[in-house]
Amino acid sequence: MNYDAQMIIQNELASGERLLWAGIPKQGMTFRSSDLYRVPISILYLGFAIFWEISVLKLPGDNAGAAGLLFPLFGLPIVLVGLHLLFGRFIYDSKKRKKSFYGLTDQRAIIVSGIFKKGVQSLNLKALGDVSLSEKKDGSGTIVFGQEDLRTSMFSGFGFPARGAVAPKFEMIENARQVYSQLREQQKS
Repeated sequence: MNYDAQMIIQNELASGERLLWAGIPKQGMTFRSSDLYRVPISILYLGFAIFWEISVLKLPGDNAGAAGLLFPLFGLPIVLVGLHLLFGRFIYDSKKRKKSFYGLTDQRAIIVSGIFKKGVQSLNLKALGDVSLSEKKDGSGTIVFGQEDLRTSMFSGFGFPARGAVAPKFEMIENARQVYSQLREQQKS
């Protein structure tokens, strides 16, 4: 058990509740398989944004008017979004995982997270519907509680707030199968 996660989750326990496991997601910058399509899209977006900005700055003629100032200002946020898509989302994701802590008790799955404000998700094990495990060869993996909306999961990786419901999850944890087995055992008892 991760000591920091254990201390943070311990503060969320109800009287008589027993902590079975506490952990954290993989730390640091991470390249996911979904980045195989996100990175090229981000490069295209940023390339277009920079092309737009350079083209507008090089417009011939009198650029002293309102249009001469408006077009470069319009392009600046587009370039900033492109920079976020290509670089910033990796930093955001790393910081988000650094502030995420997971716990499994004899009654609940608990997720404590939040970069700017602490949020706590508590999932009653007896009331959970679908629980799925995706596991890597090294034993790490993700446990998803509920159904993942494909549209939401596809676009949430760009580091912007997702539209629609994002399924709660223990993301990128070590020994994922062991935690999953403990969870399923608690659901049966």
